[in-house]
Amino acid sequence: MIKVGIVGGTGYTGVELLRLLAQHPEVEIEAITSRSESGVGVSELYPNLRGHYDDLVFSPPDPDRLGKCDAVFFATPHGVAHALAAELLERGTRVIDLSADFRLRDAEEWAHWYGQPHGAPALLEQAVYGLPETNREQIREARLIAVPGCYPTAVQLGLLPLLESGLIDTDHVIADCKSGVTGAGRGAKVPSLLAEASESMKAYGASGHRHLPEIRQGLSDAAAGPVGLTFVPHLTPMIRGIHATLYGRLTAEPGDLQTLFESRFAGEPFVDVMPMGSHPETRSVKGANLCRIAVHRPGDSDTVVVLAVIDNLVKGASGQAIHNLNLMFGCDETAGLAAPALMP
Repeated sequence: MIKVGIVGGTGYTGVELLRLLAQHPEVEIEAITSRSESGVGVSELYPNLRGHYDDLVFSPPDPDRLGKCDAVFFATPHGVAHALAAELLERGTRVIDLSADFRLRDAEEWAHWYGQPHGAPALLEQAVYGLPETNREQIREARLIAVPGCYPTAVQLGLLPLLESGLIDTDHVIADCKSGVTGAGRGAKVPSLLAEASESMKAYGASGHRHLPEIRQGLSDAAAGPVGLTFVPHLTPMIRGIHATLYGRLTAEPGDLQTLFESRFAGEPFVDVMPMGSHPETRSVKGANLCRIAVHRPGDSDTVVVLAVIDNLVKGASGQAIHNLNLMFGCDETAGLAAPALMP
């Protein structure tokens, strides 16, 4: 069995890790930490987990205890993994970080977007960006994984075939994205209150969002050169889900775009290229570690439109983290992640 610890187990991504790992045949939870809920039973705080973790209790972070685990997930705000990751890595524990702490390769750029100095720049060189569809082999050997953000996952997967094939103008790419309120985390915030978010939709971060440099970094890798990206996120009145509408201007006759996308993701267990003419819905991926994609070329013009949907807490966070764990420890890639989406 793979012995696992979770740092920051009371937030949405932490409890999603617990929900998914309850179905994993090769994982045993050794420790789950929370300073605010120390001493509280997991099934007491999250009744949906009764019968799965009845003896598991939240405790303060203890490097000695966590260091005895094979792998530790960090489901924490940015900056937390900086302080503990190096010590755990020195003890031989693999680290899978769901925060943004190791996603950007440039420490100064990270400091600019997150408003504080990077706390562990020496670790950036060994961090592997955990998007399995691009870095599968590097993930298998990694000691430190930076799990991609939710918006970056949907945008990159939707644009990869076009950029890798050199079919669109890399100076003018547009990502128009919508997210449910769980993307803001579990902490109480006025904009996330039901009376504030319900029956309304708004854009935010239009002049600069923290996920922008991460998306640009990944798209530039795919294009083998700089990508000019306009990224505008929106808050929508739903609990889970991300819908990304992506626009690119074709620079050459692309041939069969449907075949291009189907070929790129053939054999990928968690990317579903839908039939021609489809419009994927966020509810079709709710609770599932899946990205559903559809590609359109309106009126045979020079514009290609890609639609990509994910569950921000699963494929956009905890499910993708477990996919990384499976690759790192030689498990079946779908272990703990094979359940279909929830509908309605």
